[in-house]
Amino acid sequence: MYPEDLQYTKDHEWVRPQGETVRVGVTDFAQEALGDIVFVTLPDVGSDVTAGSTCGEIESTKSVSDVYAPVTGTVVARNESLDSAPELINSDPYGDGWMLEIRLADGADAEGLLDAETYQAGLEQS
Repeated sequence: MYPEDLQYTKDHEWVRPQGETVRVGVTDFAQEALGDIVFVTLPDVGSDVTAGSTCGEIESTKSVSDVYAPVTGTVVARNESLDSAPELINSDPYGDGWMLEIRLADGADAEGLLDAETYQAGLEQS
């Protein structure tokens, strides 16, 4: 159900390694729980983020939810399409609904992230 080529956080973000950078979004589970997404706040390109810290917000018709940085590094791209079409997160969370690209800080890695099987097992237990 969850793409095997991605890594996941317990906070429902996904990470796709791309060389020195990672692409980040929220999982299908997260977008489903949020409902219709109406607004997204993301950090600017050049912002430094720390793994586990808040780096944005997703506002839906149900609630506002924090987005957490899955890795430590510098934001090198943000999905500008979400400014005018935040619903892309609902319709294509693993594709056009991506949120950020982060260049890993020196010595940082994607340690502590979950594989698809472990992430899904955690959802089934909750």
